[in-house]
Amino acid sequence: MVTYPDAHILDVVGPLEVMTGTKFFLPEGPDPYDVTVLATCAGPVRTTSGLTLTADRAFADAMPETGEIDTLIVSGGHGTMAALEDNALMDYVRAAAGRARRIVSICTGAMILAEAGLLDGRRACTHWWWCPVLEKRHPKVTVDRDAIFVRDGNVWTSAGVTAGMDLALALVEMDWGHDIALQVARYNVMYMMRPGGQSQFSAHLLARKAQDPAINETLDHILANPGDGLTVTALAARAGLSERTFARRFRDETGKTPAAYVETARVQAARVALETTATGVEQIALQTGFQSAERMRRAFHRHLGISATEYRERFRGAQPPPQIRDGPG
Repeated sequence: MVTYPDAHILDVVGPLEVMTGTKFFLPEGPDPYDVTVLATCAGPVRTTSGLTLTADRAFADAMPETGEIDTLIVSGGHGTMAALEDNALMDYVRAAAGRARRIVSICTGAMILAEAGLLDGRRACTHWWWCPVLEKRHPKVTVDRDAIFVRDGNVWTSAGVTAGMDLALALVEMDWGHDIALQVARYNVMYMMRPGGQSQFSAHLLARKAQDPAINETLDHILANPGDGLTVTALAARAGLSERTFARRFRDETGKTPAAYVETARVQAARVALETTATGVEQIALQTGFQSAERMRRAFHRHLGISATEYRERFRGAQPPPQIRDGPG
């Protein structure tokens, strides 16, 4: 784990907690991950929150090593721009990437990978606030502004803060299998591995942004009743507005058309049903307003890049509560 002054502490400890927590669900034996935290100097590193991390080693001490690195992770945070000027950090990232099985960035750590030339010709993501900066500074990088995390070959990038934990769960799944990853997710009281292509802005986040009372009530209604006939005509009537005025205010508040928002809400509702029930795909499609399994399949591909059936196979939790190897600390 590469860190630096004013890194976001959760960008460092969030992914590491997820990955090292795997040990509770594996048979007795060596820990699944051997973690080393690196910084310009070994010792205390002050993070944005004011809390201090302890770096195990300095970049200069690690540079002469030639052995394989399983996973090189670069953290993000408010200190990223200053980190780009740290020659020891940048030299280490470039050198270590050449012997790493996979290269990972959390949040604005993507800026460091890009500056090191590791994202040229690749698709990547970062915190939504920094996407325009990444695009402007590194035009050879294809920036996915919506994705929670992106894998392109052996390079993984994530969006802001907690998205790094989602990425870490995906790494755990790759290393130890789906069942172990689900148990780690439950242990950390996390959503069961949001797929990387999911938008950084969920329907619920959009709902909380609405300032217009009529639109805000409409958003709540959509989220609570995704299976209803949520046409612009019906929603405008409910809001007491003309269709034209309603559509304009809705887009001003959410940045989406009513139809696009409704589809997002329906996908969200269908995902929950697919994960938590044994109801058939066709029935879920009807319950969530898609009218047919084929329409739901197309919507899932637009939003998540996989079909509803594939989503269920990957993300449905069917295991009993995990048996923890040792008590949590």
